[in-house]
This record gives sequence, C-alpha cells and structure tokens, in this order.
Amino acid sequence: MVATHASILPEGVNLDLTEISPYFTNNTLIGSTVTGGATCVFTDFRIHVDGFSRFLIVNNNLRVEQGARFMPRLFEIEVYRVLVLLAFPIARKLHPELKKADQQLYTITSAMTQSDGNDSKLLDELTMLAAEIENHVSSNHLRFAAASAYYNLVEQRLIDLREERIQGIQTIGGFLKRRLEPAVNICRSTANRFSWLSERVGNTSQLLRTRVDIIIERQNQALLTPMNLRAKMQLRMQQMVEGISVVAITYYAANLIHAMTNTLHEFEWHINPEIIEGAAVPFILISIGLGFKYIHHIIKNTTDVYSGP
Repeated sequence: MVATHASILPEGVNLDLTEISPYFTNNTLIGSTVTGGATCVFTDFRIHVDGFSRFLIVNNNLRVEQGARFMPRLFEIEVYRVLVLLAFPIARKLHPELKKADQQLYTITSAMTQSDGNDSKLLDELTMLAAEIENHVSSNHLRFAAASAYYNLVEQRLIDLREERIQGIQTIGGFLKRRLEPAVNICRSTANRFSWLSERVGNTSQLLRTRVDIIIERQNQALLTPMNLRAKMQLRMQQMVEGISVVAITYYAANLIHAMTNTLHEFEWHINPEIIEGAAVPFILISIGLGFKYIHHIIKNTTDVYSGP
C-alpha cells in the first residue's frame, strides 16, 4: 500500500534548499527540524516515477536510540496519511446518494401531509429508503471510523516528532493538517449525515406506521359494528325461536298427556282428561325452561374451556 525511500545524510553535511530540491524533482519542499534539532526531514509527499515516496533525512546530532524511535514514527505518518485518504473518495462518491436520499425523504414526508395519500405505498417507499441508507451506513461506517482514528494517530506522531519550522518551507504538520483535516471532516460529516438521515427515516417510519395502524383499526371497527349488530339480531331471533319452541313443545306434550288420560278414561278410570291436561301445562313449561337453561349452561362451559383463560 505504501512504498517509501528514506535517504539519510551523515552528520556534518550541510545542504542548501536549492541543493535538496532536485532530489524531489523540484516539487514543493516540505520539511522541518525534529527531535529537538537532532535532525532535519524533507519530503514532498508525492509518488515518484519509481512508485515510491521520498524522505531525505539530514543527521545533525541524531543518536542511535533517537533514530530507533524517530524512523518508525516517520514511516507511520506516511502510512497513516495514505490510510486516511482512502476514505475521502468514498465520501465524495456518497455525496450524490446522500442528496438523493434526503430528497426522497422530503418527498415522502410532503406526501404524508396530504389527506388523500396512499399510506401503504408511502410505507413501502420509506422501507426501501431505510434499507438503502442502512446499507450505506453498514458498508462505510468502518472505513470512516478508521479514517478518523488514523488521523488521530497522525496527529499524535507529529507531536512525537517535536517539529520546529525551517524558514521558507512548510512544516510536515502544517502540510498534513491542511491536506488531511478537510478530508477527515468531509468523511465525518458524511457519516454523521447518514446517521442523522437514518434517524429521521426511523422517526418518519414510526409515524407513518402509527397512522396506518390507526386507519386499519378504524376499518376493523367499521367492519365489527355491523357484525355486532347482526350477532345481536341473531341472538334475538334465537331467543324468539326458543320461546316459540317452548310453546310448541308444551302444546305437543299437553296433547300427549291429554291422549294418555283420555285412553285411561275410556278404560273407566275416574279422571278428567281436560283437568289433568290443564294442570300439567305449568309443570311442562317449567320443565322445558329448566331444560333450555341447562343446555345453555353446558354450551357456556364448553365455550369457556375452548377459549381458554
């Protein structure tokens, strides 16, 4: 991912900036005195024709132990700089997608304010939009978070270098701040806008689902009202039929008793069929009423068992 040449000039070599510039093909020089003046570092942060970036290190009074700490920090700055910039093209590519998603959400919320809007269709569109946004967030969150973390590491390594300005050229820290900070801010802004947009879509979706649920509940209520009315009418008709049934059963039972007593009267039993029939009617009515009540009790218990607690 990163290839770097680092040339170290020995202590005692004094070079003018005009002598250093050709090493970087006369590009704009960037450099500073580091590690408390023990060494000077020059670069141009460009990839040259050989595919390598270049560092020129002038040793003023760099001890071995200082060099063991300084060189890894310098290379880490170059590596982390490249890693930070990997997220920038992604953020630029996502910018049109972000504007498009924001416009779609605006269109949906505007349609929600209209009373004749198709809420089911809007909910489907909102669900698709939420899926697209979450896909972008999940696909790029780690890259944007890594860019921010790498930029923090670059800042820390620059602090460790303890830079001092060389008259006439930019410091490494100043150059990287001007180049990396806008890129990192754009990445952070893109990530934050997607998170904010995802939250807005979630709130809008919840609002729309609530409205759809209310509409469905009203429709169900409108359907249940005539059903309840029909159920009441059926109950009244059932009660009326039961009443007629009681009368009919009583009539036939009384006729049966009359026929039986009339037969006994033919055998010279001293009984009056009409009196016995009339006296039996109340008992027949009570018996049939108790029978219907018992049947209702059995049906109610059976219904309670199957319906559960």
